[in-house]
Amino acid sequence: MKAYLVGGAVRDKLLNYPVKEKDWVVIGETPESMVAQGFKPVGKDFPVFLHPQTHDEYALARTERKTAPGYRGFVVHASPDVTLEQDLIRRDLTINAMAMTEDGELIDPFNGRQDLENRVFRHVSPAFSEDPVRILRLARFAARYAHLGFTLAPETRQLMLEMVENGETDYLVAERVWAELNKALQEKTPSAFFYTLRECQALASVFPEIDQLFGVPQPPQYHPEIDTGVHVLMVLDQAALLSEKAEVRFAALCHDLGKAKTPRDKWPSHHGHEQLGVPVLEQFCKRLRVPKSFKALSLLVMQYHTHCHRIFDLKSATLVDLLQKLGATRQDNHVDDFAKACEADMKGRKGFEQRDYPQRRILLKAAEVMANVDVQEVMQRELKGAQIGEAIRQLRIKAVKHFLQTEKSQD
Repeated sequence: MKAYLVGGAVRDKLLNYPVKEKDWVVIGETPESMVAQGFKPVGKDFPVFLHPQTHDEYALARTERKTAPGYRGFVVHASPDVTLEQDLIRRDLTINAMAMTEDGELIDPFNGRQDLENRVFRHVSPAFSEDPVRILRLARFAARYAHLGFTLAPETRQLMLEMVENGETDYLVAERVWAELNKALQEKTPSAFFYTLRECQALASVFPEIDQLFGVPQPPQYHPEIDTGVHVLMVLDQAALLSEKAEVRFAALCHDLGKAKTPRDKWPSHHGHEQLGVPVLEQFCKRLRVPKSFKALSLLVMQYHTHCHRIFDLKSATLVDLLQKLGATRQDNHVDDFAKACEADMKGRKGFEQRDYPQRRILLKAAEVMANVDVQEVMQRELKGAQIGEAIRQLRIKAVKHFLQTEKSQD
């Protein structure tokens, strides 16, 4: 069997990046011969097999032919006569179109290594334009490798622009868009995903809610970066520094969607943007079929991030009600995730990146105080229904008020 390591494993090996998965392409074999050698078939759309010992994926070399719009419109041909170069040329980027023998010899027919060294994203062939998901994949690679200085080859940018103009991105389905967004959120510099899409004018068609934030001004005394789109992507990168959770990063991305709905005659003020954004977020999540956990945290951050910023001025009752919404008394509460998204919002401003955010510590401590209130006394009173809940709330307000007063006296 002639098997070659391909794709991301070769790319990351050459970048001295940790290799998470190994994919192999097999030349000169058939599905029957693979099964006879103990490989387990798992591919639905084309012949892919799992190695009996390592469980790495081994795919038969194949070619693809475009037959209809979108990413599903392909006819796949896999047979023993397909060459390694024919298999590699159907791939998206030159840096993903390299192969390596089992003893480490590099096979690089499209100069992927040179592009890797020059930090350039370049398409392998015009066939790149046949699959709109490749625009999202390239943007995701930008999010992963932005810190290394990767840029987009001019001819690839032009090809992506033409794809957008031709309406190819209109054929992207929700599941694929969300899958790529979710992965991009977990990369080192998630803002690069959106900047790359904006560079080829795909942001407006794929994520119009984010695109509409660009050009919306904010008060310069609070936001030296001024532009809301720039601010939101700064917040996203700050969230990536504070939390590995994609939910927190998504909440940071969406927290200011309402600013695109502020009437122009009110600019640069955005009074009430916390509530204006709710229907926008609802529609965004519905369109992309965003998981409930992402939507739930995003709604909380969108509506109450300014509460967290003003925590030292909040009434104790308001703070307790916020903590209740965050599920502070439950083990699986959202308090820390919420606080991190709010901290990212504060730091996601030009010149504010290194500022301290004591509000997060206060919120977490207040949640602890609230959760530790002994409610047994209330349960022993002759109270019914809503009276019980209100009595418990008053106890928590009292405890949190005492905590806040203690904090202020220590300052």
